[in-house]
Amino acid sequence: MQSNEQRELSAQSEPSYPFLSGVADIRRRARRHIQAGAVTPSYGADRDTVLRLLNEALATELVCVVRYKRHSHIAGDRVADTLRDELLLHAKEEQAHADRIAERIVELGGAPNLNPDGLGERSHWESNEGEDLAEMLAEDLIAERIAIESYREIIQYLGNKDEATRRLFESILAVEEEHAEELRSLREDMLRRERVANGADSIMAELQRDSDLQ
Repeated sequence: MQSNEQRELSAQSEPSYPFLSGVADIRRRARRHIQAGAVTPSYGADRDTVLRLLNEALATELVCVVRYKRHSHIAGDRVADTLRDELLLHAKEEQAHADRIAERIVELGGAPNLNPDGLGERSHWESNEGEDLAEMLAEDLIAERIAIESYREIIQYLGNKDEATRRLFESILAVEEEHAEELRSLREDMLRRERVANGADSIMAELQRDSDLQ
């Protein structure tokens, strides 16, 4: 048998983690309320609020899918294939975001709101449409900037209370920032080409007028 001194030394040598639950406690809690899915007792966020934010983000992403596809079709033959392809790629990536958000909603025991009625009202975007392609790209860029600001605030709100959802928004945010930079570059390139084309047209008009005077 161990002496009192030996037992005391043995206890001191064993690591103590008072902030961690025992395995038995974790297993017991995991078996309780299994219908809650990913929402365990240690879940620190307000689930209803997180589900609302996720459904608003879902609506935002779905609206962006429609916007990008619409603008790619409106562009038609007026722009290079690279621009149309870029808009369609953005639409594809936004759809992937929507799918991931919907999956997270289900994981948290919620229901993805895919009802087309009120989709625009639930989303974060503004329902402004440009009259030409340059203005459409500007509105797409504004929509991305709105999403970026919204997602940054959601990430800040979640903090350590729901790390899985926070990481989801962080990964989506990184792509939205890429979209914004690409749209800015595409729009600037389009405007530059238009200025060059307008300048050439002006020169040709001057030459034609000179020819008519001769």
